[in-house]
Formats: sequence, C-alpha cells, structure tokens
Amino acid sequence: MADHYDVLGVPRDASDADIKKAYRRLARELHPDVNPSPDAAERFKDVTHAYDVLSDPDQRRRFDAGPQDGPFGAGAGGFSDIFDAFFGGGGGGGGRGTGPRSRAERGQDALLRLEVDLDEVVFGTHKDLEVDTAVLCDTCGGSCCAPGTSPQTCDICGGSGHIQRQVRSLLGNVVTSAPCGTCRGYGTVIPNPCPTCQGQGRVRARRTVPVDVPAGVDSGLRLQMPGQGEVGPAGGPSGDLYLEVRVRHHDVFSRDGDDLLATLEVPMTDAVLGATTTIDGLDGPVELEIRPGVQSADVLVIKDRGVTKLRGSGRGDLKVGIQVVTPTKLSHKERQLIEQLAKSHKAGSPQLSRFQQGMFGKLRDRFFNF
Repeated sequence: MADHYDVLGVPRDASDADIKKAYRRLARELHPDVNPSPDAAERFKDVTHAYDVLSDPDQRRRFDAGPQDGPFGAGAGGFSDIFDAFFGGGGGGGGRGTGPRSRAERGQDALLRLEVDLDEVVFGTHKDLEVDTAVLCDTCGGSCCAPGTSPQTCDICGGSGHIQRQVRSLLGNVVTSAPCGTCRGYGTVIPNPCPTCQGQGRVRARRTVPVDVPAGVDSGLRLQMPGQGEVGPAGGPSGDLYLEVRVRHHDVFSRDGDDLLATLEVPMTDAVLGATTTIDGLDGPVELEIRPGVQSADVLVIKDRGVTKLRGSGRGDLKVGIQVVTPTKLSHKERQLIEQLAKSHKAGSPQLSRFQQGMFGKLRDRFFNF
C-alpha cells in the first residue's frame, strides 16, 4: 500500500490545511486538462486518492494505525471473505455506491406578496406579475456546458460517482464507498463550462408570470402556483411560487366575510320623509329605498351585492348602516320651522334608554378598525 503522506509530500503530522494546500498544488500540476501525459494522469489518481483518505478524520486515523490482521490470522480475510464466499464479493461495512447523482436538482420555492384592490376581490382579477428569479440558461439549455461540448466521464471514479476503498480491520477486509472528490459524486466533469451561466445551467432574469386571482380572496391567503418558482441547477425542475394576498384598504367599503359594509349619511329631512337614492357600489350603482322615519343604526341589506364566495356559489350581501345627520347651522327661517315642528310634535324630553349595541354599532366598529 502506498504511503499517502509520501504521495502528497507532507509529513505524517501535517495539519488539515497543509494537506489541502499540498493537494491543490499537485492537482494544478497533474490535472489531465493541464498535463496530458499518462504518467501525470496516474499520479493525479494517486494524489486524489491520498487526499480523500487523509482529509477524512476516520480514514486517516485507520491509515495511521496501519494494516490489521483479521481474527482468523493474516490473510484469512475475516468477515470479508465470508461475505465473498456467500454473496460473490463486494461485502463490507461501507457497501457499494448507489451510482452517480444527477446534476439536475429541483429549484427553490418562492414567496411573494400580491396586493389587490377590494373591488378586484368581488369577481376576481388577472395580474401580470414581474418576478426576478432563476431561469433556464438559453446558451446551454441547462447542460452547463459550452456550446458544442458535453460532460466527460470522470477518469477517477470511472463514472460511478464514488470511490471504493478496501481497509483491513479486526473484522477483515472492509470495503467503504465515498463520493468522488474530483467529480463531487456526479460521475462526470465539465471541462468547458458554459460562459453565460458559469456551468450552473441557469441564470437570474426578470420574467412575467400571469396570475388569475380568484374571487373572494382575503388578506393572508396564499395562492400556490406549481412549477412557477426558480428553475433548478442544471435545468432541474422548477419549484413552486406562493403568492401571499394582501387586500388594500378601501376608503368607503369594508369587508366582513363575504359581506360588504358601508355607512350612508342621511339628511334629517330625508330620514323623516323618506327618500330614494343611488350609491356607487364596487360593481356598479345600487338603488336604495330609505323609508320614512329611518333611525341611525338601522341597516339596509341589499342581497347578493357583496363579495363572491371563494369556495362555493353565490355572493354575500351589501349592508349599509344609516347615520342620520343633524344640521348644525340653520337660517332664521329654518329654525322657525323646526321650532314649529317641535311644538306640533310634542315629543317627550330626552331620557336615557337601555343600551343596545345593535348591528350598526358592529358595522361602525368594523369600519373604523379595519
């Protein structure tokens, strides 16, 4: 067995940093891309193998301990020979590698905030969202190689992606397997990386993602768009895009579930005599009939003029709370008319009544705290 310390040209008490420095120096000198001679290729294999052993604390400790005979005597092979006899070789604690791993990996998921207006929530809307993310490299198409080139089989592991080593121990010959340090377990190397993506198979760019926002969404809801996240390394499948919805504040309407809430200020005269008026709803004009004698805190309910239900059919209601407005400035004639009305009506003096929260109070709390 070759002395790995001699191969790397370092003393047996060399630190991890010295071992790594020696390996890098020899790798730059002996790598097949730099030195095409057969002798350099063989030495490069030995150097890589020596580095793999000495850079792993457990393997270095076993190597420093020296070869150990099995419990059945030198050359008996111990458990390794027993495995070989029954299973055709390849036995041992480490087992064989499972093959090279793929360069293509799934891309990461992305989370973005999507802001919509309340009127867009009623029936849903379409948005074109600008996203800064990883996309497939147009130059190499995800192959990571420069145009006209392709990955080359790793000459260290022979394309398996793993390096197997046989170590003598108390149990006999144990075969261990570890990812190849040259190809990092891929089984291939890329001698000519793509100049556009630097061998990643993807680049960052801005792209437009069309989004159909369903009706009835509310703040905090997350929409999942499968396959619209980042493209994976080496052209791997894309992750998912998650959109967290935020509904912007509206100056007139608020929302309670699938219902829309609003406050309508009614002049005192219209409250007494009644009136018909038209208000601008989120999806068009709405006609309201104000009955004579309407009171503050009364609620007018207009069916099916609220928000479309997210999961189900139909819409919520539009609930309009009445607030009777008392005039603060009166002309002399207006004041005389009010005084005549007060004398003829002969209402009792103001008095306390039992407290009732009522629907309008709830609407006002909801509106001002939205």
